[in-house]
Amino acid sequence: MSGTTPPRWLPLAAAQEGMLHRRQLNRLGMGSHYVDAQLSARRWQEVSSVVVCTTTGALTRAQLMWAGVLHAGPCSALGGLTALERHGLARWHRDEITVLVRKSHNLEPVNGIRFVETRRPIPLLTSPLPLSTWRVEPTALLWAGYHPVTRSAYGLLAACVQQGLTTPYRLDGWITRMRPLRRAKPFRRFLGELAAGTQSVAERDVLTMCDSFLIPRPGRQTPRRDSAGRLRFTDAEWRLPDGRVVVLEVDGGFHMRVEHWSADIERERQLVATGVTVIRCTALELRNHPDRVARDLRALGVLGSSA
Repeated sequence: MSGTTPPRWLPLAAAQEGMLHRRQLNRLGMGSHYVDAQLSARRWQEVSSVVVCTTTGALTRAQLMWAGVLHAGPCSALGGLTALERHGLARWHRDEITVLVRKSHNLEPVNGIRFVETRRPIPLLTSPLPLSTWRVEPTALLWAGYHPVTRSAYGLLAACVQQGLTTPYRLDGWITRMRPLRRAKPFRRFLGELAAGTQSVAERDVLTMCDSFLIPRPGRQTPRRDSAGRLRFTDAEWRLPDGRVVVLEVDGGFHMRVEHWSADIERERQLVATGVTVIRCTALELRNHPDRVARDLRALGVLGSSA
């Protein structure tokens, strides 16, 4: 029984989501004539002048990532939110693929891919993934250090810790290795708060509000049974001298989606049914108008020693 010998490029293409560099094909003994024949027959498609795809149709996200790194060549790697996505970060998606390249490394543009020049030692900061990708810690710190929105910078670091991609201690250790790094000192303070139990930027803002307006610091992520018997964890809560409990729930942007909004209403109702007083605010209000939140907490009896 005889069979057709599979093409020599097939194992490599399988390992690279169907993406190949012309240089790789040359090493396998398949020159430009072979590639051009595949393209002319429309069995393959050209992604750039040096990268081809051995499948047809729209490129998948993974294929676009491979295309960017192959096009940029050695000493390039996925960076930014693309690298963190590759490591498993959720809810920080950006359509554009980010590829880090050496400074003064001129490249022809490729649709959907942003090539970012850096003087950082790309190979030394790359993780042992099949596709060249920067490690979690330097990626998160560099993105956070130079993102124009400070709240987003802190939010990304918190998300990486919350989702189990890294720890506050590892991030703190990398701050030294990433010198010079913008916002290094405030990042160290924030990571200290994360290590001490502050799980999000919103929790950090609650503590800042309390300290600024002389309100006692609350219990955070306190387990509590609701009226249906389910275990809930409150964002912040205070037990008052008369035995009442006041809960502050902080709604982030994703809470505005219909499915989350509906679930939050049910959650609040079932907590209130147990005798707990629940008030809510948005993360934006907590950051921009903490005095309003503090005022309403005081009206409910949450008072500091000097209030």
